[in-house]
Amino acid sequence: MISSQEFFDVCRTAAKRIEEALSPLIGTEYGAEELCMGADNTPTERLDRVAEDIILDLFREKKVCRCLLSEEAGIVEIGGDEGIAYLDPVDGSFNAGAGIPYYALSVGLSDGQEMKAGYVKNLAVPEEFTAEKGHGAYLNGRAVHPSCKSELSVSAVSLYARPREMQRLLAAGYSSRRSRLFGASALELCYVACGRLEAFLDLRGTLRITDAAAAILILEEAGGIVSLPDGNPCIFPDDVRCGRELLGANKPVHEILSTLMRSV
Repeated sequence: MISSQEFFDVCRTAAKRIEEALSPLIGTEYGAEELCMGADNTPTERLDRVAEDIILDLFREKKVCRCLLSEEAGIVEIGGDEGIAYLDPVDGSFNAGAGIPYYALSVGLSDGQEMKAGYVKNLAVPEEFTAEKGHGAYLNGRAVHPSCKSELSVSAVSLYARPREMQRLLAAGYSSRRSRLFGASALELCYVACGRLEAFLDLRGTLRITDAAAAILILEEAGGIVSLPDGNPCIFPDDVRCGRELLGANKPVHEILSTLMRSV
């Protein structure tokens, strides 16, 4: 398996190629056309396929890892000697297809036991989030950390919940200054990592390892906490058909929200 820095270099090359390839497709019906059902049982849009093919070709050329798990193609052999990469080629593909400038390339690298590196590139603006296990998290090379806000009343939360889940949450006393839903979970977790949001809470049970692997490492390396909504450890299987609920937040807000969720 290649080093973290080599991994980041390959991801940067891929991100540049993807940006160029997607440029004429963003905000078009052609780019948003659904080609087939992906391995995760959700539609694969043309944008997803184009980005995924670029990653697969480059990762095979560089022998980045032994195999790669993508929500579109499933598990794919790459040709390296060890390790597994977790790929969401276009996190927020609906946004990309609609021309909304909030979508990203998300790639996490594991040695098979634990995550070693995470890379999330906002493909609409020049922002790159990276993290290497034990070495912190960075935005465009600058170290980042979650905010210090300690009350929900002054916090901004990225919140995904269906009506029934939302009703239970409100009944338990949930109230934040702002609730947001941007449509690209990897970027939203990174926003918690750099203090733009205080928390990310997804109660739908649909978040997959390919969605979250890279961004979870970035948030944890920044100093945030990631768990199930009730505070228990969140363990993702290597199966894009299996989803999880997730809470990622700065430490004080994580304590508040996990305590609240245990009462729901």
